[in-house]
Amino acid sequence: MKRMKTKKAHFINSTIPGIPAIQLHRWIFGLLLIISVSICNAQVTKSELGMVASAHPLASSAGIEILKKGGNAVDAAVATACALAVVEPNASGLGGGGFMLIKMKGSEQPIVIDYRETAPGAVNPATYYQSKESFTEFTQNSPMAVGTPGSIAGWTLALEKYGTMALAQVAEPAIRYANQGFIVSEKFAAIILQNYELILNNPATAALFLNNGLPAEQGMLIKNPDLAQSFQKLSSNGAAIFYAGEIANTIIEQIHRENGILKKDDLQKYHAIIRKPVRGSYRGFDIVSSSPPAAGGTHLIELLNILEQYDLQRFQCNSAEYIHILAEAMKMVFADKEVNMADPAFYNVPVTRLTDKNYAANLSKRIKPDTVSADYKPPAFITRESGSTTHLSVVDEQRNVIALTQSINKFFGSGITVKGTGLILNNHLADFSPDPANPNSIEPYKRPVSNMAPTILLKDGVPVLTIGTPGGLRIISALCQVIINIVDFGMNIDDAIEAPRVHAFGDILELEGRIPQAVGDDLEKLGHKIKYHDGFDNYFGGVQGIFIDVKNKKLYGGCDSRRDGVAIGF
Repeated sequence: MKRMKTKKAHFINSTIPGIPAIQLHRWIFGLLLIISVSICNAQVTKSELGMVASAHPLASSAGIEILKKGGNAVDAAVATACALAVVEPNASGLGGGGFMLIKMKGSEQPIVIDYRETAPGAVNPATYYQSKESFTEFTQNSPMAVGTPGSIAGWTLALEKYGTMALAQVAEPAIRYANQGFIVSEKFAAIILQNYELILNNPATAALFLNNGLPAEQGMLIKNPDLAQSFQKLSSNGAAIFYAGEIANTIIEQIHRENGILKKDDLQKYHAIIRKPVRGSYRGFDIVSSSPPAAGGTHLIELLNILEQYDLQRFQCNSAEYIHILAEAMKMVFADKEVNMADPAFYNVPVTRLTDKNYAANLSKRIKPDTVSADYKPPAFITRESGSTTHLSVVDEQRNVIALTQSINKFFGSGITVKGTGLILNNHLADFSPDPANPNSIEPYKRPVSNMAPTILLKDGVPVLTIGTPGGLRIISALCQVIINIVDFGMNIDDAIEAPRVHAFGDILELEGRIPQAVGDDLEKLGHKIKYHDGFDNYFGGVQGIFIDVKNKKLYGGCDSRRDGVAIGF
């Protein structure tokens, strides 16, 4: 195949005479899309031996490839995470971080690997808080927003402690995808278009995702050989090359050119942390989820605790009565989150109180059935939170179970691709609070609060569900609704994921477009201010999950039509 002469963009010509490259690629994409849609939407994906659910068909295939080669769920999860760095580069990658929840067969205690980014040591809070506008200025499309990346540290720690394969083995699919290319989907093309200015302003990023200065279109093929080479170097040399060697030097040189503050010392000091997950229960199911600095797990449990005070089965799913209670509970939980959550190394997070059922019972008494309440309103800055994250779930034949959520924050992170490496740097310092008095204010070496909530549900100590989603603050509300759809409304996992969702904070209640107008009208009569979204809006996340039928020894995968998710089993 001949390479088109473009400005370093990796788009490939057809070798079939008489058929333009773009037409051939769209035919191929159309075939893949049909297969993906049939997998996701025709019925729940079912298997017995193992399953991977992720935000991209190729990434799920990478995980299955590793399972078929004898790897366990941890190996497959890291392979899938590596592949997502290639085929969903807007959402996560080598330049970001995340959380991996692991429940190994025979191990009573699940663990969380925290590979969240940290603030550079040179961070000066006075710089970020010098005015009301300065925090946003320094934490959006800026090298000052880049936190020390944690992905490689987290992935390698997981493999060393719980995997059976080396990084060189599990990174093989990602290297292949980066070298051979992947087809741009309709949704990815839309994301590129939405972020055109950010991409255009960063030459190395533009070289990857623009074609002659224009956004890559659906059906085009994108390669990232620099990223393939980075993975190959990591496979040969381990994490040390990223945090102390050649790749570290290249990252710091790029940051220096961009006038950022990340230094090589920050990379050398970085380490992933093994933490205990937060724990709770809901109607007989045990819940384990990510712990601080991930806020999602704590407040997911708090939200479910409030809703457990109600007999939700007497409501119709997404009726006005149900949505009203759900929305009022969300408002209280999100208000709690904004004043109680931070890096536990810097602040004593009251997890025990926030996940206490008596505390939730008292909160539920504040919900009025016939009107909205005005006594719990979170700060206005809560609307800043981004939704560009990704999630994957894996279960293997031994029933080791993984839930992994990772991110580079907003779509394409800081927008900065490190020249010669193919990796995009995060802008996760934006997840610190713009209020210098908040527990989550920016400080050197501090980990910003995250909404990520990779979650596992267990029954009698045995995992029955692994689930998670991107979506910023909507992570908490989306996962709560999916769990309720399964536990209270008896839906299968795919129907539970596909059902319309809502989200509420402050005085705004947001409804996905498939919720009937009459329901919205009834909610307005109760005092809610309604904001409507499209029918399958990725604003509400992209849930990927696997339900484990312990009795029948089968796995059922659910993937979200709001993203390009696919569950694959074997």
